[in-house]
Amino acid sequence: MFSYMRQSKKFYREVVMLAVPMVLQNMVTASLGMLDSFMVGLLGEAPLAAVTMANTPIMVIMLMTFGLQSGGSVLISQFYGKKDYDSINRVLGIGVYAAAGVTLVYGLITFLFPVQFMSLFGNDAGVVAMASKYARIVAFSFFFDCVASVYVAAHRSMANPKPGMVVFMVSMLLNTILNWMFIFGKLGAPALGVEGAALATLISRISELVLVGIYVLRDRKLPLRLGLIFAPGVDMVRKYVRYSLPVLLNETLWGLGSSIYPTIMGHMAGSQAILAAFGVSGNIERLCTVAIFGVSGAASIIIGREIGAGEDQEKILSVGKALDALSVLVGLVVGGIFIAVTYGFFEPVIYPLFGLSPEATDIATMMLVVTFAFLAFRAFNTTNVVGVIRGGGDVRTAAIIDLSPMWLVAIPAAALSGLVFQWGILAVYLCISLDNVVKLILGVWRLRSGKWIRDLTAA
Repeated sequence: MFSYMRQSKKFYREVVMLAVPMVLQNMVTASLGMLDSFMVGLLGEAPLAAVTMANTPIMVIMLMTFGLQSGGSVLISQFYGKKDYDSINRVLGIGVYAAAGVTLVYGLITFLFPVQFMSLFGNDAGVVAMASKYARIVAFSFFFDCVASVYVAAHRSMANPKPGMVVFMVSMLLNTILNWMFIFGKLGAPALGVEGAALATLISRISELVLVGIYVLRDRKLPLRLGLIFAPGVDMVRKYVRYSLPVLLNETLWGLGSSIYPTIMGHMAGSQAILAAFGVSGNIERLCTVAIFGVSGAASIIIGREIGAGEDQEKILSVGKALDALSVLVGLVVGGIFIAVTYGFFEPVIYPLFGLSPEATDIATMMLVVTFAFLAFRAFNTTNVVGVIRGGGDVRTAAIIDLSPMWLVAIPAAALSGLVFQWGILAVYLCISLDNVVKLILGVWRLRSGKWIRDLTAA
């Protein structure tokens, strides 16, 4: 029954070697994100809620650019299997153009209309005012971040995740130091509060692009051909659009859907405590689930490379099933451990550091327990949809499986329970979790069919 788990030692060693740098990168990012929330939380619950609100549309933009990177990564991993570096350069160029365009448009909107834009995500005037100041400063920071991310994502797709780990580790460490300086006025810097956190983010994002520029000058694994990057060609643009557009739409609509959840919370009674709890629990959740995204990232690279190298369908299907099974095991172990840690450590030790009210503390605990209870489902879905099916080239079906449970089930149920029937935040969070159950059923059906295995380089 589980014969697909009998893979070679080399296979499991490679999964670990690919996943560990991604886990470390995500762990550093999540840890420092939690430190950011802690520093802002020292200013009070309202500033913490404001930063959470400001980050709601930012999450959408980041997921859009992640979609651009992921669509390109599907192609790059298969071209890497064929050792076609010219095509990799063309895909890289298109990705830079697309990421720059999206982030510059977002920057203009946020910089010119911050109050009007932030008012879409909550109705507390004081929180909206603070969120607007934060958002205006960070408006153009994501241009630097996303252009740098396109390059490190290309390396990751070529089984080289170390550049991303180094770049983002340095950036996040710098962000934390600058937060301490500018939020509280240390080392002679002015005490700017929430605006100081935004300034720290802007400077650290600029540093990412500088670090990538330095790495490019020393890089030998991916020889850049500027002529191909600046002029990738119509044929490659068509191929990129064909296979990246579904991924871009997938991540954009997923990001929009995810932003609806805190928007619902921002319009519920007691929204300040709910948003503060959501901000803290979200950072803890990201820290505790890094292993899942490491396995998913490794799955996408391995599946894409195997297809590009021309391996037979049965072997690829077996590898996909083994990767999904590994993710479920990781989800079960991590989920079980962190339910206990939530009650034994997060609630009595971590939450007080953020200055959460008793009401916000109870809400944050509930959010984490529900999240960890469904973690095995989420682990399978993340690896299966993003790693295996999308990595295998079946980007349209992956998008349908990823989006339909959210938009047709979870969002309507959460909105009805929170805003119409007013059943409270527990009901809303359980409705959000329905997404993972429906997605599991659809994902297993597609995985077993084997129809997701497609060679995009030959298309």
